Amino acid sequence: MTEEKHILTMLVDNEPGVLSRIVGLFSGRGFNIESLCVAETIDPLVSRITIVTKANQPLVEQIEKQLRKLINVIKLRDLTGSGSVQREMALVCVRAKPENRDEILRIVDIFRCKVVDVGPEYYIIEATGTEDKMKALINLLKPMGIKKIARTGTIALFREPH
Repeated sequence: MTEEKHILTMLVDNEPGVLSRIVGLFSGRGFNIESLCVAETIDPLVSRITIVTKANQPLVEQIEKQLRKLINVIKLRDLTGSGSVQREMALVCVRAKPENRDEILRIVDIFRCKVVDVGPEYYIIEATGTEDKMKALINLLKPMGIKKIARTGTIALFREPH
């Protein structure tokens, strides 16, 4: 069976050790986590964890069963597919030589990003969008010279019914 990317999101108790137990479940069974995002929800007692992993369907079902057994997991969903809104955020520090500044600003405009910091030899660009948009932006900025990059990985929410 082929491995596919899966986006799992869960609501968990906002307590010490919960994230460690969830990550331990993945590593203990030899599953790789491609990205991980954790933040408090509107309820300070609850956090949302979004994990991106690659696995075939039977393995993902096994992961889900094991996660549901954890006492601190309140709700779990697989948001792979079109029933969700998915985004990434990236901060990209790119070399901004005088001859490249106009081109960088054009790329920023086309991708609806914004320059959040400027230095004599660099721009820091903030970008949000799909994983494909982030990859395309990074590929266009690489020739300019990316100094460093920080990405959130995918975050996702279930799309509410109309």
